[in-house]
Amino acid sequence: MSWLSKLFGAKPAADAPADESTAEDYNGFTITPNPIREGSTWRVAARITAEVDGTRQEHQLIRADTMQDLDDARKASLAKARQMIDEQGKSLFRS
Repeated sequence: MSWLSKLFGAKPAADAPADESTAEDYNGFTITPNPIREGSTWRVAARITAEVDGTRQEHQLIRADTMQDLDDARKASLAKARQMIDEQGKSLFRS
């Protein structure tokens, strides 16, 4: 990234587009993997949504884990989101 881009806050197109076709329903939650590109690797990330008390809630999961391959990053994103849902359930959306 050039120094002018850094100076004016321009961001490169770093994220993989959220692929709704890879979204998964899991225990009443919807998980959409959305890995973040960082150089030649992909950071594990996903959007977790659910209906709580009649309101759609959303949580953005971003992990430190990185993968070389986009498909592997999507699979890992789904796995980490499932683990988080199993551990926290709907309390995931508490502020």
